[in-house]
Amino acid sequence: MTSEFQTLDDIFQCQMCGQCCNGFGGTYVTPEDIVRISTYIQADPDEFIPEYCDMTGAGPVLTQGPDGRCIFFDEQIQCTIHPVKPRMCRAWPFLKTVVHHPENWDAMASACPGMVSSVPHGDLVRIIADHIEKRGF
Repeated sequence: MTSEFQTLDDIFQCQMCGQCCNGFGGTYVTPEDIVRISTYIQADPDEFIPEYCDMTGAGPVLTQGPDGRCIFFDEQIQCTIHPVKPRMCRAWPFLKTVVHHPENWDAMASACPGMVSSVPHGDLVRIIADHIEKRGF
C-alpha cells in the first residue's frame, strides 16, 4: 500500500501566517547569512551581531522583538529580509533535526497551521531527507 504522503506538498503548505518567525529558540545565523543580510540592509557586517543578534552557546541568533517575533518581522509585510533570509528560515520546516528526531515534527506542527501533523515518521524522514539531499540543506 502506498502512503498518502509522497511529496513536500503533502506534508506542508505555507499559510504565510508568520508563526515560524515567533520564538522557537531563535533563528541561528551563519557567517554567510550575516554578510547577505548586512549587505541587504546596508549595515556593517562587523556590527551585525552586536546590533541584531543575541549570543547562545551554539552561536548568534536573531534578536526577538518585544512581541517575541524576529526583529526583521513586520506585521504588514512579514519578513523584511525575505530575499536574503537566513539559511534556517529557507529550510523551514524541512530541518535536519526532523530526519534525526521525527517526533519534533508534531511539536513544530502544533504552532504551524501549514504543517500536517501525525505524518508517519518513515514518510517524514524519506520526504525530508530527499529534499535536504536535493537542496543541500
